[in-house]
This record gives sequence, C-alpha cells and structure tokens, in this order.
Amino acid sequence: MVRAKFLKVRCEKCNNEQILFERVAGRVACLVCNELIATSTGGKARLSSSGRVLEVLD
Repeated sequence: MVRAKFLKVRCEKCNNEQILFERVAGRVACLVCNELIATSTGGKARLSSSGRVLEVLD
C-alpha cells in the first residue's frame, strides 16, 4: 500500500508557506502571489523552481 504524504512548501517569490498533497492532481499556484509551485506528473508532484520543500508531514 502506497502512503502519500503532505508537504510544507515555501514560495520563493513571496515566502508564503502552504501545505500540499504529495500527489497533486493538477497545477498548484501560490495562494498569495499566484506563482506556479507544483504540477502533476501522474504520480508525485513536480515542484517548480519557485517552490521549495520545508518539511514532509506524515
């Protein structure tokens, strides 16, 4: 059984922190500045250059 996790991610453009599901279903943008943070790959999310993982939450 695959256990997906949540990720605490920081937007490098505005330093906003938000929590994402590890396996996103579409495009994820920053809630403050609307910068693209992550995209779906059909599996685990691919973070863009403007997103950085701070912590992996179980």
